[in-house]
Amino acid sequence: MTGKQILMIVGDFGEDYETMVPFQALQAVGYEVDAVCPDKEAGDTCKTAIHDFRGDQTYMEARGHDFAVTETMAAIDPADYDALVVPGGRAPEYLRTHESVIETVQHFFEAGKPVASLCHGPQILAAADVLDGYEMTTYPAVRAEAEAAGCSWVDEVTRDRNLVTGQDWSDHVEWLSEFLEMLGTDIEHGEPVAPADD
Repeated sequence: MTGKQILMIVGDFGEDYETMVPFQALQAVGYEVDAVCPDKEAGDTCKTAIHDFRGDQTYMEARGHDFAVTETMAAIDPADYDALVVPGGRAPEYLRTHESVIETVQHFFEAGKPVASLCHGPQILAAADVLDGYEMTTYPAVRAEAEAAGCSWVDEVTRDRNLVTGQDWSDHVEWLSEFLEMLGTDIEHGEPVAPADD
């Protein structure tokens, strides 16, 4: 493994699966992942929200987990990180109002570093004015914001230059696979290890 450092920007009522799954999956393959939130310090928690699709005109929402922030946003330097993850949920609508979040996102795009964003996460990217000319996707309700920011919207997991996007947590398999490939992740499957006989 290359020892890459990955940064996640999280916040209260970010989508539970979109926060927990990439955080744990990226660690499972050997990356170091730091989660930060404006105005919260390392060890503080963010409340997550579970969004589910049950045939209504939009998703329903339930209380999720308490997700622990691993670093203090004011203390980190985005230049120390190799990639960025911006999950969705309701958090992006207020996270995009924090200058520290905008500056952090702009750093990753200016440096051409890998960025993965999902669902409502691109609301932050749009506010950071980094989407012009990209082909991407979002949760369909965010499409107008993404297109107003200058992107070409498509309805599937999309990889364009340094950016990988998906519509929601149901895209995790393809979205994470594309991001892992962009990171240069090499996963090999060997022979199963049988338990020792007693």
